[in-house]
Amino acid sequence: MQVNIHEAKTNLSKLLEKLASGVESEITIAKAGQPVAKLIPVPVEKKVRKLGILDGHVDYWEAPDAWEPDEELIDQSINGPIFPDESEDPQVSSAAEDSAKYNADRDTPPSS
Repeated sequence: MQVNIHEAKTNLSKLLEKLASGVESEITIAKAGQPVAKLIPVPVEKKVRKLGILDGHVDYWEAPDAWEPDEELIDQSINGPIFPDESEDPQVSSAAEDSAKYNADRDTPPSS
């Protein structure tokens, strides 16, 4: 693509965008129809990431029994109740009360 100096000054940002996006590979700037300069994109260096950069720098600890099965948890999941009683969990009972209060307020017509 060839442009004159006036057009290059006026549209420099657009010309640079064309180069950066790859629409144009080079742009020639001409004076009185004679080429005087070329605009070309700067090659982008792709940085290669090194894997394992923190290897040996981070201490990792896990409990000796971390991968052992938890018998108490297994027993609760097999033999425990499906739904806990509301009296056992105060959060469940308060949620049920809030739900009942909301439904009661919603069903009550507004007073005038």
